[in-house]
Amino acid sequence: MPRAPGFWQRDGVVPHLLAPLSALVAAATARRVARPGWHAPVPVLCCGNVTVGGAGKTTLVLDLAARFRAGGVAVHVLLRGYGGRVRGPHRVLPDDPAAEVGDEALLLAAVAPTWVGGDRAASARAAVAAGAELLLLDDGLQNPTLAKDLSLLVIDGGTGFGNGRVLPAGPLREPVAAGAARCGAAVLIGEDRTGALRHLPPRLPVLRARLVQDAAVAGLRGRRVLAFAGIAHPDKFFTPLAAAGAELVATRAFPDHHSYDAAELDRLLAEADRLAALPVTTPKDAVRLPGPVRARVTVVGVGLAWEDPAARDALLAPLLQGGTPCSTGSASAT
Repeated sequence: MPRAPGFWQRDGVVPHLLAPLSALVAAATARRVARPGWHAPVPVLCCGNVTVGGAGKTTLVLDLAARFRAGGVAVHVLLRGYGGRVRGPHRVLPDDPAAEVGDEALLLAAVAPTWVGGDRAASARAAVAAGAELLLLDDGLQNPTLAKDLSLLVIDGGTGFGNGRVLPAGPLREPVAAGAARCGAAVLIGEDRTGALRHLPPRLPVLRARLVQDAAVAGLRGRRVLAFAGIAHPDKFFTPLAAAGAELVATRAFPDHHSYDAAELDRLLAEADRLAALPVTTPKDAVRLPGPVRARVTVVGVGLAWEDPAARDALLAPLLQGGTPCSTGSASAT
């Protein structure tokens, strides 16, 4: 995915000139999400956002999928499979190449049965036939093919909603108010550094969480590290490494979902050797590396630490009890 233009984070002449195109995009999205979707016979929970790029949806889905599984719920994950070639519906297998199913699908499949496909309803039917008791969508807030029982609006506290404009004038897929109206709650990941929460409906519940690195980071304290990442916001990986005590002698940022070629990997490993540094990357990058390279790289992942786990559990409980905490089907608002 190409890097976002700088003007998406601030208003100015270019966003103003692109505003007419943004109005067309917003109108087209509104027409699309108004279409009725298929109602699955099991609860459907969507973790989506209104911005392009990484807001933390997959991290949230990984967290929720693990919690549902630990509670004995047969949860299946659905996603488009960005960066992959499979059209689906396809159940992700451990040995599927990232180039076929996408990197995020492989991460999710390690936690729960995962299906990729652009038609969420088709994937949902396949998952239900395979025994799914709950469907968990990674993205799909703007996809109308499958009706949702609850949608969560995921917000990156560091980037928020950018300049607040719809594509191509800004990073929004649709106006904030339109997307939030179909959601039962928002999930803010990290500190709200841009004032994003003030753009939400006043009655929309907000759950707060922060990213925490996994145990692997402890082994990097005092070590020389060459960190590389092909994610939407590489600094969200680099900065915590340094805060954990790693000596970052070099950082290399690549576009989100970047497909590393052999020459790039040779250069990265050679540079790490030259600097007497440990090459370190993210789980999302690791699944895109060939086995011999992956064996030489240390992988540090992240999870979520919830400010109020009880509020999270109370919001999700009706899904597990056969209720509908919030009607967020494609054609309805809450």
